[in-house]
Amino acid sequence: MKTSNKLFYCLTLFLLIGSGTQAQFLKKLAKKAEDAAQRTVERRVENETSKKTDQALDSILEPESGEKKAPTTSGGGGQVENPETPLETKDAPITTGSKSMTVYSKFDYVPGDKTIFFDDYAHDFIGDFPSKWNTNGSGEVVTVNDSPQRWLELIPGYGIYFIPNVPDLPEEYTIEFDMLTYGLDDQTSSTANLKIMLSDDKTFNEGDHHVEVYIPVGQYAAFSISMRNYLRAEGSPINSEVRADIRKAVLNQPHISIAVNKSRFRLWVNEEKYVDIPKLVPENKISTLKFNSNGLQDGKEKIFISNLKVAEGGVDLRRKLLEEGKVSTNGILFNSGSANIQPQSMGIIRQISQVLQQDTSIKLKIVGHTDSDGSDANNLKLSKDRAEAVKNSLVTVYGVAADRLVSEGKGEGEPVGDNNTPEGKSQNRRVEFIKL
Repeated sequence: MKTSNKLFYCLTLFLLIGSGTQAQFLKKLAKKAEDAAQRTVERRVENETSKKTDQALDSILEPESGEKKAPTTSGGGGQVENPETPLETKDAPITTGSKSMTVYSKFDYVPGDKTIFFDDYAHDFIGDFPSKWNTNGSGEVVTVNDSPQRWLELIPGYGIYFIPNVPDLPEEYTIEFDMLTYGLDDQTSSTANLKIMLSDDKTFNEGDHHVEVYIPVGQYAAFSISMRNYLRAEGSPINSEVRADIRKAVLNQPHISIAVNKSRFRLWVNEEKYVDIPKLVPENKISTLKFNSNGLQDGKEKIFISNLKVAEGGVDLRRKLLEEGKVSTNGILFNSGSANIQPQSMGIIRQISQVLQQDTSIKLKIVGHTDSDGSDANNLKLSKDRAEAVKNSLVTVYGVAADRLVSEGKGEGEPVGDNNTPEGKSQNRRVEFIKL
């Protein structure tokens, strides 16, 4: 049979198929094409990764810790897998350990040291809206691919998401969370963004005083991070933009860090600070933190957040260590169950290194602590390994002499918070620096 006749025969047969069978046939074709594309991406990433080395931070930072692989069409039932993102946007840039060391050694974010709120949705059922949150829209807790990590999907539209039971935010506090995107491509709207709002209103309204920050996720151009504030008596004295090309970052699970020090507002995407406005936040007015996703194509493009931590403080650890001889922080984060320091924690280690560089007579003991998850023996070993990892980072990254530092681990033996709550566990996972 000639090719043209075969084609005619196939088309005729296809047109005779009922609409339900036709849709099923198309779905199978799409799935095959998608699987083939995914295999191509995996082979490409494997080939690229095999060419890279991670020598400088091999024992300090998780290899590729700055590059988190985007999830790879929504599977429903609370699981996300295989998004319809074009190949060119799914290839994560490969970053060597040496580059990570250089970049994060200059990272100056210091998280608060008293946890007000933490949620990784560990106690929520997949597919449910998280129990600690409230919304006038919709959302659900999901997992991505085979990872146990849980995420809150923010359904695009006018829905507001906030934490109703958190006390009023103090004068100085920090906000951190991981952000995940899905289905973004060069057709994603220029208005697509994640909105973060600080407000004096404890409901779903904007309130008489508020701050809004919009993190763009569009891909066909570099869009600005937008900020505006509103004060009842003054209107919007600040309504501005910061030009920022964060297109690759939003495809690779960026870590968002925010520091509020009275009226000053700073925002980092991964290790880079993009916003620093001295008079953006109305002082003594803000009580709630809210989120909203905008401009996304329903069913195709999604935004998720996880590991939201709000903490009071963000104080200068250098001064406290010099004046009191001891400082404790739960802001040095490690990958779960390991001693791999998450790169965004380097701001704290940098401050400690500055104390040691300023006064060369100082020697420090570094003490690691864990929560109660796991066995006593494993937690003791883990705390020792984590303290040693912090010591190694001071030596390797900042050039501190190794003989000025000692490390030890206390395991779960000296808790400062309730190990039955996520907030308490977060407080117990800490590192102490003690002058000798």
